[in-house]
Amino acid sequence: MDIKDGVLRIVFNRPHKRNAMSAQLVDEVLAVFEAIKNERAIRVVVLRGSEGNFCAGGDISTMNKFSDNSGNAISAQEAAWEFNRIFGRMITKVNQAPQIVITLLEGAVLGGGFGLACISDIAIADKNARIAMPETGLGLIPAQIAPFVVQRVGLMQARRLALLGERIDGEEAKDIGMVHYLTSSDIEMQAKLDDVLKMAKRCAPDANAKTKALMLQVGLFEQDELLDCAADMFAAAVVGPEGQEGTQAFVQKRKPAWAI
Repeated sequence: MDIKDGVLRIVFNRPHKRNAMSAQLVDEVLAVFEAIKNERAIRVVVLRGSEGNFCAGGDISTMNKFSDNSGNAISAQEAAWEFNRIFGRMITKVNQAPQIVITLLEGAVLGGGFGLACISDIAIADKNARIAMPETGLGLIPAQIAPFVVQRVGLMQARRLALLGERIDGEEAKDIGMVHYLTSSDIEMQAKLDDVLKMAKRCAPDANAKTKALMLQVGLFEQDELLDCAADMFAAAVVGPEGQEGTQAFVQKRKPAWAI
């Protein structure tokens, strides 16, 4: 983990498992996003895997870490429930982060890694990335990621990918709307990330946080109720510090203070 110029970079470092997420790693990611939820100085979070793979899903071999409140062993089914559900809590926390979340997708992007890609604000993929939801082929269910996949690519594509376990590459992932940018080398991916970071830093951090929160409420409320809420947010932004600074910067033909 590294923080520089308002960018927090998180690297999944379990290369021997193609960065499959252990229960400990899930806990660590959850803790980081909980810690930064009110940190507007952190503008962007970049998620990447080590040694050429993004994330090969959840490492179910670590499920035996779970026990009850007294430290007693629990059944295999209970342990599976706990492992699966904590991943869901983690992916929800990342999805709701006020920061811009960027995923760099290369190599294996499987299962839970697929889910993380689907909740990122910006996804940059290597054209040869290996992207799939292999759970049903193992007799399992993509339980915690399925709702996020449907939201990202639509029900039609989500059904195909989940029910067939079909593997796609970065090019097809872009075609179905899962990723935003396609690259063909590590150098090109880094260059695209640099471009995206420059664009991100032109946007006000609190405005971005509130915009993201507003978008995540679509479908949860009646349209008029949501639009009333949106108008409240807009009016507060106009008279707020970022709105005032942005307006003055525009009039004075200069960059606003947050455009680092």
